[in-house]
Amino acid sequence: MHLSTRGRYAVMAMVDLASREAANPGRRPVTLSEISASQQLSLSYLEQLFGKLRRAGLVASARGPGGGYRLARAASSIPISEIVGAVDEEIRATRCFESGIGCMPDRSRCQTHELWAELGQQIQFFLDGVTLADVIARRVSGRAVALRGTPLAAE
Repeated sequence: MHLSTRGRYAVMAMVDLASREAANPGRRPVTLSEISASQQLSLSYLEQLFGKLRRAGLVASARGPGGGYRLARAASSIPISEIVGAVDEEIRATRCFESGIGCMPDRSRCQTHELWAELGQQIQFFLDGVTLADVIARRVSGRAVALRGTPLAAE
């Protein structure tokens, strides 16, 4: 399973932005410098990410003095999976390619392909069901669901 820093940082930055908006409705737009400082993320990296987030319609930008970013829609309508997808992050647990080319030297699929493909799908379903508002309100814990009656491990 591979989720790069690009996807994680985009989610961290969007949670920061949404938290600031929720804490102070009607405030001026949030600057990337503010997010960079609070999340300890590179400003230039955030600029790249927010360009993609803006093109995906997740944030709106305002230029000039007092400018910055706002959520383009309510935090409750932005699933985490959409943020990850907006920054070109693919959620895939297999090493096979989407084109159907397998992961083995003979281009066949490995015996564990279905296992990892299903894991990737479960991760996608989970991220589809969690919104920015859920993360801000700390409504994420306890959402993992055991399959086939398997008890979840205690934390």
